[in-house]
Amino acid sequence: MTLRLFDTETRTMRDFTPLVPGHASVYLCGATVQGAPHIGHVRSGVAFDVLRRWLTVNGHDVAFIRNVTDIDDKILNKAAAAGRPWWEWAATHERAFDDAYRQLGVLPPSAEPRATGHITQMVELMQRLIDRGHAYASAGNVYFDVVSFPEYGALSGHRLDDVHQGESAGAGKRDPRDFTLWKAAKPGEPTWPSPWGPGRPGWHLECSAMAEFYLGSSFDIHCGGMDLVFPHHENEIAQSKAAGDGFAQYWLHNGWVTLGGEKMAKSLGNTLSVPNVLKQVRAVELRFYLGGAHYRSMLEYSEKALHDAAQTYQRIEAFVQRVVERGGDVPVGKWTDAFAAALDEDLAVPKALAEIHHVVHEGNKALDAGVLDTAREHASQVRGMLAILGVDPLDPQWHTPGDSSAANAALDVLIEAELDRRQQARADKDWATADAVRDRLQAAGVEVTDTPNGPEWSLVNPQPGKAD
Repeated sequence: MTLRLFDTETRTMRDFTPLVPGHASVYLCGATVQGAPHIGHVRSGVAFDVLRRWLTVNGHDVAFIRNVTDIDDKILNKAAAAGRPWWEWAATHERAFDDAYRQLGVLPPSAEPRATGHITQMVELMQRLIDRGHAYASAGNVYFDVVSFPEYGALSGHRLDDVHQGESAGAGKRDPRDFTLWKAAKPGEPTWPSPWGPGRPGWHLECSAMAEFYLGSSFDIHCGGMDLVFPHHENEIAQSKAAGDGFAQYWLHNGWVTLGGEKMAKSLGNTLSVPNVLKQVRAVELRFYLGGAHYRSMLEYSEKALHDAAQTYQRIEAFVQRVVERGGDVPVGKWTDAFAAALDEDLAVPKALAEIHHVVHEGNKALDAGVLDTAREHASQVRGMLAILGVDPLDPQWHTPGDSSAANAALDVLIEAELDRRQQARADKDWATADAVRDRLQAAGVEVTDTPNGPEWSLVNPQPGKAD
């Protein structure tokens, strides 16, 4: 089956055909490093990490570029309010984003360019636009002439008469619908030299210049959050194509993480930082939660939904661990045809997870029946599928550093004693005691599974408020 992707620009499902066979070029709009990352910020990183992994295992050499916007009005304003240098403010939060991506197992990009490192390319792009009659300089600013580009609005569906760029008025702008490519120097702001005077780049210009520099004038896929469709991505298309580039062949956009039906954003005061959420669940469980919904869908956050996802993952994880404990090493195996069909249909992760649950169910049946070879085969398939989703439980990424063997040995002695007590109570038909032991273990985060060979236990997260 051919990979099919929903293209925002054409609003259709399209077969993915790369410009260069065997090579896939992908640009993802990365962070504007104005503050600490919340889970809404990193959802795109997780979603399109799955795309990258799927392209890779299907034989594509993937060039994956994720930029850093390190110069922007918001960065300057927040740094000034905090009394800190803008560059230090940006660098501090860039490291916070890097740490969040790393904790969630997002593969590092092929390159991660900073906007401030590509001013030369931006100046060259502006000059091309001016030479072709699509941009003009005025009072030290440079603006894109929106009316000069007849295709404007094709991505977002905006009519030209309804366009509002949402940016502050600049000196010399001929039409309020025009957007800023270069901002003239202002007192106290960082500047770079240009043929039109000192200043700094506009946000939209940055991504066009970096995408072209790293991926060429035409590349395969441009990704980002749906909040970027307008004006950011619309303006990227306009300035790049007006300059003569083919630019992106496919446009993919992920849905928001919402809270109370509203987009999770700092301006709403409803952010959930990645470090704070990781106090509730493990990093692999947070990734499973963020990546478990279809990437184009809205993901309504709640603590219950987060913990439900964590428990679902723990059940899958427990199956793999039980097979390892009883049957030995479980290598990463091949995914099933049903799993492949799901991901080939616009990365339908919910359908892919349904297939994983089916294989886990069959594997548990084989394990309970003592057919270890079959159970190991199923566990191997599960590992292979989870690896593509970035949540293979045996991946070293998810192992806590340090030797915990002594603690595990002590824990095993204590739990086995409780299980012996439960077994004796069951033999004595003392069901109240047996149930009490089971409930106490469950509240402490120990899941007990009765098998033909006796009870087995595995660790899961305890339920909040239930453990004594």
